[in-house]
Amino acid sequence: MIQKNDTSELTAVEMVQLFAEKALSPVEAAKAGLERIHKYNEKVNAYNFLDEETTLAAARRSEERWRRGIPLGPVDGVPVAVKDIFITKGWPNRKGSTIISDEPQPVDAPAIAALRRGGFVPLGRTTTPEFGWKGVTDSKLDGVTSNPWDPTKTAGGSSGGTGAAIPLGMGALGLGTDA
Repeated sequence: MIQKNDTSELTAVEMVQLFAEKALSPVEAAKAGLERIHKYNEKVNAYNFLDEETTLAAARRSEERWRRGIPLGPVDGVPVAVKDIFITKGWPNRKGSTIISDEPQPVDAPAIAALRRGGFVPLGRTTTPEFGWKGVTDSKLDGVTSNPWDPTKTAGGSSGGTGAAIPLGMGALGLGTDA
């Protein structure tokens, strides 16, 4: 059986294997990711939005599918960091900008819809420079996102929030973009 403090260091593939063996649950994986976010986000500023209720509800649904032996796909139950460029139903989509409303979105972007059909567990939104158009991740909306190994350096961009989150165990997978 896996040690609880090791969960956030597992790869997505390892998590799915453990879900299948019933040695780890999607709820445990989601909680481990959220714990890491609460522990490290203040230091690196990788996430700008969390919706723990939605995260844990998705994890509970996944856990039930795994219990019944009918996962939806290869990412079912895997906690995923979602860059604040991808429209996600029910979540604001600010794109790192102060000029965009924080109203919840009515639909999912195609990438999110595909992950949702596969049973992913959305952890929250990761930071991006305004509109994702810069090689460093900083914005008036979210501030500067730091490198997880050296906070005096940039995490890069435009997917720096995701880039800082994953090595710190704040998600097993992360969505990013490139122009």
